[in-house]
Amino acid sequence: MPLMKKATKKEILEIHERFIDRYSDAVTELEYKNAYELVIAVALSAQCTDKRVNIITPALFLKYPSPQDLALADINEVKALINSCSFFNNKAKNIILMAQRVTEVYNGEIPMNEKDLQTLAGVGQKTANVVMIEYTGANLMAVDTHVFRVSHRLGLSDDKTAIKTEATLVRKFKNNLHALHQGMVLFGRYICTAKNPKCEECFLTEFCKTKETFKV
Repeated sequence: MPLMKKATKKEILEIHERFIDRYSDAVTELEYKNAYELVIAVALSAQCTDKRVNIITPALFLKYPSPQDLALADINEVKALINSCSFFNNKAKNIILMAQRVTEVYNGEIPMNEKDLQTLAGVGQKTANVVMIEYTGANLMAVDTHVFRVSHRLGLSDDKTAIKTEATLVRKFKNNLHALHQGMVLFGRYICTAKNPKCEECFLTEFCKTKETFKV
């Protein structure tokens, strides 16, 4: 396959501006009431749609309204509540371990910094960044399948991994990263979709380098 053209500095500035204009007030579609619920929802959303997570979490949070409650949960009962979510066995184990550490180490309060968040079971760099972006408006980027696809189609990155793509986007965009992340997620979810992208609705058509589907 021939090398894809990269976005120029001028194009990057214009893409940045258009995303900010369109998505400056964008927020996650995950439903939550506090930091504890947000961390759980983001952790469950890995390889699972936000729509599905929003169906699962009301009953979960009703039964376990705090980290202290979830820390004492029976794993089979948690599995039963989240079994329509992908990888529910592993996620059930992780969210209980996460709640136990939050209770024992952080006095029941979700630590709101990247380093401490990543000490929680099931929380890697992407999950930590998404939580920080959503809860604090931190100037961070997180790369999911939508952001990965959009950044490659627009010639912003040709990196092979999400972590490397994240570093490239941070270097190229520098500021308003939280809004750019939210915007790129929504743009990828509803317009620049993996299959049959809605090019007629696109506001970035002139910057598109390919319609190829990129997976991460």
